[in-house]
Amino acid sequence: MSKRAMSRTTFQSSELSRGSAEVFAAAADHPVEITRRDGESLVLMSGSADRARTALLELAAQLVAVSTSTDGTLVSRMIDRYPWMLSLSRADQEVCVNDVLTAARASFATGQPHLAVVELKSWRETATALAAGLGRAPLEWLDDAEKVERP
Repeated sequence: MSKRAMSRTTFQSSELSRGSAEVFAAAADHPVEITRRDGESLVLMSGSADRARTALLELAAQLVAVSTSTDGTLVSRMIDRYPWMLSLSRADQEVCVNDVLTAARASFATGQPHLAVVELKSWRETATALAAGLGRAPLEWLDDAEKVERP
């Protein structure tokens, strides 16, 4: 398949019936619009792209709820929506809120849902690891580490 076909974002419905492989390959890479003469256009996208958009909309709903509330601080309102943040230190809670909001703004501005979704997931995984006790054990360094040649 040509690069041109992969980069296309619009196909006619007749192209879908004649050359579905080309249309499906493009849709696996990015959402594509299928235009129809007899009706409204349809959008074809991968399941992961759809899940990312859904996750971004869910995050947006939470952020709107957090930002429109007047009870407590922004951090305490975020903790109310995302209780896993309690596993983070107070300083990390502040950084987490800032990072998530910044990534969400970038996602909304660029249409790239993964920016916010990945940021939120990364912080959640960090909180989960801290809650499990990871990072508290003292590190054991090897004094006489043998240097090995790179492969």
